[in-house]
Amino acid sequence: MHATLPLLVETNFPLLQRQPFTTLQVNLGYRCNQSCLHCHVNAGPTRTEMMDVKTLALIPGVLKAQGVETLDLTGGAPELHGGFRTLVRQARGLGVRVIDRCNLTVLLEPGQEDLAEFLAAEQVQVVASLPCYSGENVDRQRGQGVFDKSIAALHRLNALGYGREGSGLMLSLVYNPQGPVLPPNQEKLEAEYKQVLGQQFGIMFNQLFTLTNMPIQRFGSMLVSKGQFKHYMNLLKANHHPENLDQVMCRSHVSVDWRGHLYDCDFNQQLGLPVQGWNPGGASTHLRDLLRIDPDGLVIQVADHCFGCTAGHGSSCGGSLQ
Repeated sequence: MHATLPLLVETNFPLLQRQPFTTLQVNLGYRCNQSCLHCHVNAGPTRTEMMDVKTLALIPGVLKAQGVETLDLTGGAPELHGGFRTLVRQARGLGVRVIDRCNLTVLLEPGQEDLAEFLAAEQVQVVASLPCYSGENVDRQRGQGVFDKSIAALHRLNALGYGREGSGLMLSLVYNPQGPVLPPNQEKLEAEYKQVLGQQFGIMFNQLFTLTNMPIQRFGSMLVSKGQFKHYMNLLKANHHPENLDQVMCRSHVSVDWRGHLYDCDFNQQLGLPVQGWNPGGASTHLRDLLRIDPDGLVIQVADHCFGCTAGHGSSCGGSLQ
């Protein structure tokens, strides 16, 4: 796989500083039951990197010490971590909102037959990847048969109340473009998703998040292989909107990798760009340091891939910024 970091480190992206810390995003490991083309984590069934018990045990203390509002769990497929359910219960017991970045098909995996019921009982917000409402496009991007399994999983979630008005169970879908283009208007695409999924499959959901594909890891390597990397970066830069800088997720999120190391965002994590200036002498920063460090006001590590968050309507883990 082609390394993209050398193509990104020289940058003119604006200087950013952190705002109050509200969301802890934790990558529990790279094991996944899928291998998606757009995956910026390069996750898959053969990956073995998973957070150990000692590091996992630090998370509730950090949530309490920092007054974190949201615990955002990602992977891989975070649900495949043996400590996933215990961590969710602990966070919910502290009154913390929990987001599960779910690929949907994990709900049908052996041993996960009661996963949907668990998520509903704990009132976990499900943010589910469904990069298109076309079965052909989804299977092309995520693997043969993934679309049909995703629809089955959505039916299971809907039956528990997810996506239904008044249930309190939030179901968000995530769209990624099929190639090196910017995502369309989120509001208009959400209306299309709701119409097609509702009419054809009886599926309901609360909101759609449109995410820009980042020129890193598996997707970035594909761009390099096809000679499209420079063109895509030019597209991102040409569509940079400074007004999106106020809302980019790195200003209020802290990202944690499976080893417990800290990053300004999930994308920096995948590029191996850790937070800078948090410890004296440039010492590496770990999850345990959040028991004593307040990151508010610290400088954010940026590179050229950051234009992916400010291009067009903007992009974050919560979708469009406009």
